[in-house]
Amino acid sequence: MSGSSDRPPARPIPPSIELAWGLRQEGRRGPRRGLTLEAIVDAGIEVAAADGVGALSMARIAKRLGVGTMSLYRYVAAKDELLALMVDTALGPPPTLPDQGGWRAGLTTWCDAVRDAYRRNTWSLRVPISGPPLGPNNVAWLDRALNALAGTRLPEQDKLSCVLVLSGFVRNDATLTADFAAVADGELMMPGYGTLLAQITSADDFPSLHRAIASGALDDEDDPDVEYLFGLERILDGIAELIARV
Repeated sequence: MSGSSDRPPARPIPPSIELAWGLRQEGRRGPRRGLTLEAIVDAGIEVAAADGVGALSMARIAKRLGVGTMSLYRYVAAKDELLALMVDTALGPPPTLPDQGGWRAGLTTWCDAVRDAYRRNTWSLRVPISGPPLGPNNVAWLDRALNALAGTRLPEQDKLSCVLVLSGFVRNDATLTADFAAVADGELMMPGYGTLLAQITSADDFPSLHRAIASGALDDEDDPDVEYLFGLERILDGIAELIARV
């Protein structure tokens, strides 16, 4: 027998996730039979895109849809479930991986597409990650990333770990870019950061920092795309080294 019997028992699937996967039929009772999980999720995305995740509430969504607040709970048990479904919907389906270039080109395409999705939906970066992916789109993205590594000899656990590192990097990059963009007039961004640091620190106390200041690197115009590509390439270099060791 396989080791499947050693797996921990599965947690109950939330009804909203069953609906998202088509494993449960939507209720048809009540005066507003046209209300659907899709409509609730879309309304939530509209509110979050316009006013941020902090402005989201079940009452506001219900008002937007012209229904009573309690009617939403027939589809989603809690706001956290709704947020997870909103992020899943906003993410959309994963990209098609290139035929050429092997695992590295595939993961680069995957990361670029994740980054683009975050840029289109910056509100989703404010939704805390409370568990592993369960939504149809998120699961498809996970499968697509693993597929990019399918031709390598990496153990399945290592493949999952590589995807986790990459997804965390892309999310962090997108969050920093969004945060910097929100700063008025870019006052806390380069250029001029090195000059500012030189005024408040000394070379005796911060010798390594002052070598960087003297090089002018901290006064260069900051390009988020350059920083993203640098970080992504270094992670992929590390994965290449890991694959070479197997």
